[in-house]
Amino acid sequence: MSEDGGRVFFARARRAPDRDVEIRLTSVGVDIGSATSHLAFSRLTLRRRGGTASLVGRELLHESGIFLTPYAADTNIDAARLGEFIAGEYARAGINPESIDTGALILTGLACRRRNARAIGELFAAQTGRFVAVAAGDELETVLAAHGSGAVAASGAGETILNLDMGGGTAKIARCRGGEIVGLSAIDVGARLVTFDEAGRIARIEAEAAPLLEAAGLRWSVGDVPDVAALAEVMAQCLFEACGGAEMSSLTAGLLRLPAMEAAAMPDLIGFSGGVAEYLHGREARGFGDLGPALAEAVRVRFAGWAPFRFADHGIRATVVGASQFSVQVSGNTIFVDPPELLPLASVPAIRPQIDWDLLSAAQMEVAIRAALARMGLAESDGPVALAYDWQGDATHDRIAAFCSGVSAALAGRVPFVLVGQGDFGGLIGTHLRRSGHAGGIVSIDGITLRELDHIDIGELLQISGGVPVVVKSLVF
Repeated sequence: MSEDGGRVFFARARRAPDRDVEIRLTSVGVDIGSATSHLAFSRLTLRRRGGTASLVGRELLHESGIFLTPYAADTNIDAARLGEFIAGEYARAGINPESIDTGALILTGLACRRRNARAIGELFAAQTGRFVAVAAGDELETVLAAHGSGAVAASGAGETILNLDMGGGTAKIARCRGGEIVGLSAIDVGARLVTFDEAGRIARIEAEAAPLLEAAGLRWSVGDVPDVAALAEVMAQCLFEACGGAEMSSLTAGLLRLPAMEAAAMPDLIGFSGGVAEYLHGREARGFGDLGPALAEAVRVRFAGWAPFRFADHGIRATVVGASQFSVQVSGNTIFVDPPELLPLASVPAIRPQIDWDLLSAAQMEVAIRAALARMGLAESDGPVALAYDWQGDATHDRIAAFCSGVSAALAGRVPFVLVGQGDFGGLIGTHLRRSGHAGGIVSIDGITLRELDHIDIGELLQISGGVPVVVKSLVF
């Protein structure tokens, strides 16, 4: 059975359809950053085999220019000007907002800290189609940049790649190995901590620039026309220390927005993404009234000889999540939903805790889940999350009890509990949670592939199969 022009397909659980079905979607991604904003439109082709629709093709339809993020006041993003820019790009692309099937809107860097940042995200998400809307915290932004730059995928070949994403307000650092992020950090070093007018006079100094200026022995004020080389050199040294290239100073430690990465061997490659990286790549020569060109040159000099450079596939657009995909699936038979009125659920963010299945315990589960929540920027929220897992090993009573106890402790207060497994354990896990005393709502399904950065929609129970229709909105890099 198909719905809404062939976008969503239901089939009896565990029964493959008679033929493959091709699904075409139009998607858009919007990145509102502290320095720049941009968007892109893509046509995605998915092929449905069995219960799953997988991405088989992506065509870039339109990529916007780079727009300096406008501010109406010190604490507010100018929503009206942003709206005009986005509306203009829809017109240039020849795309009606109503024709958008899916997309992602990301707020990053200093823009994420502005007073009206979340309202901006919710406004544009409501206006521009079916969106995953995310105000990205430091950890999530670091993850997005590492994926968007291609560093995570490239590390799958066996090399350790350190990706340094340098934006307007912050720099994000991710150590990638084996196709995964194995360490990350973020620091208050960015190109737009100090900005200048057309005459080269200082127009604004962000508070985060104060310790850097002090370390450089500089006393700048609005209206000055300074030499920026000394400040850029101090910033580059802090980045080098944060990446593990030198012993960390108290200055660098004080600028960190996330804990320092654990000490590790020198990377095989160091990659650069973000707006500042455009100068390192040689793709940009213009100035934009900030420290970008000087910071790029200082980084080039300071990092030379430490590890070979790898230039990102997308540079400034690394954190533009240019497209999202709908991956349409149907759950397995062994599901647990109580009460049934919980469904449908829409756009529940996924977490995928790093579980040590050989040492499975309630305490280890709780720590892994809390770390996954923090990694996805969800630790401070109290809404539901979809906990994705792939059960490994025997399903003994003690192991299931440990799993469920850790889930209950880490997700306490979130309603409902949503668990998404790949094996045939959905009903078993849900039943044990209920029998062990969890009184809240439970949605425990299986037969679904779900990754970090995904958001999941779960439809109402299908009477013909006993399963539920599932739409996975996956961030496509």
